[in-house]
Amino acid sequence: MNRFTRRLVLILLAISVTLTIGTVGFVVIDNFPPFDAFYMTLITMTTVGYSEIHPLSHAGRVFNSFLIFFGVTTIFIAMGAMTQTIIELEFGDAIGKRRNKRMIDKLKDHYIICGFGRVGRGAAKELLHAGVPFVVVDINPERVERAMMSGMLAVAADSTRDETLREVGIERARGLVAALATDADNLFVLLSAKGLNQRLFVAARAAEEGAEDKMRRAGANAVFAPYAITGHRLAQSLLRPHVVQFLDFTTKDVGEDIAIEQVRVAESSEMVARTIREMQLRKVVGVIVMAIRRSDGEMIFNPPADTAVRGGDYLIVMGKPDNLSALENLLAGSRG
Repeated sequence: MNRFTRRLVLILLAISVTLTIGTVGFVVIDNFPPFDAFYMTLITMTTVGYSEIHPLSHAGRVFNSFLIFFGVTTIFIAMGAMTQTIIELEFGDAIGKRRNKRMIDKLKDHYIICGFGRVGRGAAKELLHAGVPFVVVDINPERVERAMMSGMLAVAADSTRDETLREVGIERARGLVAALATDADNLFVLLSAKGLNQRLFVAARAAEEGAEDKMRRAGANAVFAPYAITGHRLAQSLLRPHVVQFLDFTTKDVGEDIAIEQVRVAESSEMVARTIREMQLRKVVGVIVMAIRRSDGEMIFNPPADTAVRGGDYLIVMGKPDNLSALENLLAGSRG
């Protein structure tokens, strides 16, 4: 049941309940015939202004006073709701587009998903779960409607055009997912996006062999080939099923009580130059350091206890959300 049908049902229900209460009240209090009681309730609610059908007792007039207040209020609310429904039906698209534009104009450090096919939907679902701001762009109106019905910001437009990327705030965006149907379109989006925002982190989908290298040369920060990745995981699930299970555990939704996160070590943090042993992160904040990603790109897996942390490093850690927040505050603090 959509919101228009639900609104109509509520309006009819409110009017029916008021009519029923008024009819029963006149029958019980002043012994009106049922039809006369219904008619008296109807002319009272609609403020027609006819005289009383039968003389009312004092109790009847008190009841009618309350009926006038609640009945007229119900009618006015019903008229307002119907007017709003008619306006939304007539101008709903224009109103929705203006609302979307206002919300997009307020976005900052957000993500843009170009394409809402199977790959784009998966990326959007993950971003939605993470609670970060993002907007979906797809040329297919049905896909855009599907995204909006899921509570996402979405725009029906050609994402290969610079004007479209500007409309969704490419200059203010933090990252972009190129998940269009063809490698040519994804490469075009990549070039346009990087030309409009050099600092943008772009993750692109590559379908054909050889497209991955071209996209990396064009400036893509991350390129994924779904078919190659799927084939590799299928083979690994046969050869090393427990390893695949662990990878699924670390890359998918771990659970509400535990998460894997990357935490940056600020240059001004008091933890800079301390070793893993000296920081005692498992004891102090209850997290496990799985890896360190150096500022120069070097990745150290399962770092030894005597590994020193540098400013600009990222710690890949596992722990409870509250503990991860505490670690972020610890690594972002100024030196004492």
